[in-house]
Amino acid sequence: MVQRLTYRKRHSYATKSNQTRVVKTPGKIVVADRAFVSAFLWVGVIWLSAEYGLVLIMFAVRKWMDLPVGFSILVVRCGRLVYQYTKKRASGPKCPVTGKKIHGIPHLRPTEYKRSRLPRNRRTVNRPYGGVLSGTAVRERIIRAFLVEEQKIVKKVLKIQKTKDKASKS
Repeated sequence: MVQRLTYRKRHSYATKSNQTRVVKTPGKIVVADRAFVSAFLWVGVIWLSAEYGLVLIMFAVRKWMDLPVGFSILVVRCGRLVYQYTKKRASGPKCPVTGKKIHGIPHLRPTEYKRSRLPRNRRTVNRPYGGVLSGTAVRERIIRAFLVEEQKIVKKVLKIQKTKDKASKS
């Protein structure tokens, strides 16, 4: 027989924040009073357990002697299907220059990057512009700065040579 799932949407719109998924639950072992267990036997839920998967009672347990007198073990069936609301998938931070994802920073929703929820060492990466620019963008900036400085030095050297040539001609 098919299990019915109770389903209540937050709202009727099919948005990314209103998505659900069906999940199987883990089982539980409950120590119950023997009168409670015998009531279950009398109702006949055990015989329906194969069909509906409601409750299964185990009497052959290794730890039987550890239980108090008048108690027995009740195992609630595992694998019950339930609905869970899924959160919106986080795309993670991206570099504004290259558009690539920044490695080393977890993909979270914007509110989860706050100080109270995520420590600073998980919000940033240990390099200049860490957590803002990707590694390739930082490398390009460093190389560009180096080449600009080299160009300034070359201009200065050419200017000095030009003044020396003018001085030697006159």
